[in-house]
Amino acid sequence: MFKRVLLKLSGEFLAGESGFGISPETTAALARRITDALDGTDIELSIVIGGGNLWRGARNGQGMDPATADYIGMLGTVMNAMALQDAMESAGRPTRVMSAIQMAAVAEPYIRRRAIRHLEKGRVVIFGGGNGAPFFTTDTTSTLRALEVGADVVLMAKNKVDGVYDSDPRKNPDAKFIAQATHLQVVEQRLEVMDATALTLCMDKGLPIVVFDLFQEGNLPRLFRGERVGTLIQS
Repeated sequence: MFKRVLLKLSGEFLAGESGFGISPETTAALARRITDALDGTDIELSIVIGGGNLWRGARNGQGMDPATADYIGMLGTVMNAMALQDAMESAGRPTRVMSAIQMAAVAEPYIRRRAIRHLEKGRVVIFGGGNGAPFFTTDTTSTLRALEVGADVVLMAKNKVDGVYDSDPRKNPDAKFIAQATHLQVVEQRLEVMDATALTLCMDKGLPIVVFDLFQEGNLPRLFRGERVGTLIQS
C-alpha cells in the first residue's frame, strides 16, 4: 500500500467538452473525485498537472523560439494548478500550489523541504511551473518531484484508457492488456507510458508507475486502499 503518492494529471481534464481552456464545472467535478478518494485515508498526495488545455509549445508555438514556447506552457500549468486548488479547497481539502517559476503573489516557490512538510501536515501539494527549465515535459517533472519528495509511486491518470496495451486499443481491437511490466520491458517494447527521459529516470531510481483510468468510478479510491488497478510498472 502506498503512503506518499504523486498523481500526474493532464491539463485536458480541466477543459470539459470544448477540449480547451478551464471549465469551472469540470474542474470542480475532478476536485471532488480526488477529495472523495482521499477521505478516510492517510495518503499524502502531491499533484503535477499539464497545460495542454491552454498551450502546447510544439503546436501553438510554431515559429517561436522553442524555449519561449515552453515557458509559456509552464505558465499555463500554474494557471491550471490555481484552478484545481480553488476547486479542491471549495471541496474542503487544504492545498498548496508551489511553482518552480517564482510568482509569490499566487504560488509558493518550490522548496523541497517545505513541500515535504506540507505533505506531512495533510495538505495536497500541487506543483506548477514545470521544473523551471524548458525542453522538459510534465512527465519528467512528475518523476523529478516524486523522487524529491520521496513518493512511493507515480500515478499516471488517463481518460478512457484503463492501462497499458501492447498496441493502441483504439486502433487495434486485438490489443492485449498488460497488467504488469518492468521499466525495461516498457522501454524495449516502446510502450506509450511517459516520455523516454521520465521513464528512464523511473527505471534508474526504481520508482513504480501505475497507469490507470481516473474516470472509471472507484479506481482512485481502490488505488489509495492499496488494491491493484490498471497497469503496474516496476523494477
